[in-house]
Amino acid sequence: MSTENALLTILIDRINNDTLVLPTLPEIAVKVRQAADDSEVNLMQMADVISQDPALAARMIKVANSAFMGRSLKVNTLNQAVTRIGLRQIKNIATAMAMEQLFVSNNKLIKAYMDKAWQQTLKVACQAITCMDFYLRVNKHTSLNKDTITLASLVFNIGVLPILTEAERHPEVFANPSFLAHAIQKLAGKIGGSIMREWGFTDEFVEVAESWSNPNYKPDHACYVDFIRIGAIAEGILQVSDKAGSLQIYEDKGVIRSLEMFTSDEYLSTLEDVKSMFD
Repeated sequence: MSTENALLTILIDRINNDTLVLPTLPEIAVKVRQAADDSEVNLMQMADVISQDPALAARMIKVANSAFMGRSLKVNTLNQAVTRIGLRQIKNIATAMAMEQLFVSNNKLIKAYMDKAWQQTLKVACQAITCMDFYLRVNKHTSLNKDTITLASLVFNIGVLPILTEAERHPEVFANPSFLAHAIQKLAGKIGGSIMREWGFTDEFVEVAESWSNPNYKPDHACYVDFIRIGAIAEGILQVSDKAGSLQIYEDKGVIRSLEMFTSDEYLSTLEDVKSMFD
């Protein structure tokens, strides 16, 4: 059996036997989510929780000051940032901002793959969030919202992490990058869904992680998977033979206004605003 097939067999066996080591949610994200689920928590207490991670605190202030939040008056403190963002949104946004902590490795080769995966994730996220913003301008009564797509678009590809971690034990597979791409394509969705369930995330996040790259999954209603796919197609991360034709599906479905939207000054300006949150 080739090294590549051996690795694939190991991964499949561990998935089937529930023995694959899954990444754990960053500790600060766990604390924020627990606090947000406490009906007694107030904004000051939430700020205290976030302040335990200075890097996250700085990111939350940056998000609060971003043009995407639609405010021109700058905030300077974490308390002000939490107040502006609000308890309802803070749970998902803080979790999203902590995700980068997972894409790290002491192995130089693995780190390069993880860095690439994270940068691809950010590109898809920015497109997905921007598309959602445009969608919400027209569909004001939808249950879809910006804070959920912000987190969903940063965890959609989380299934690659255990594959890369396992591959670290088989460095010879990196001599064949196309194999690793095949393993990710074949298994990342199922693994991603398992991670979302392990972390106790809701069904909409499981749906995104499991189904975004599955061409056979075609929901009739507008959902978060649509926005992730649009972002992935726009950035060339979801490989399709006809990019315009693939995006046209979402215009017909009413998820995007038109294909011309992507090249409009308004869209590109909003996209830059979203990117500024992750710089």
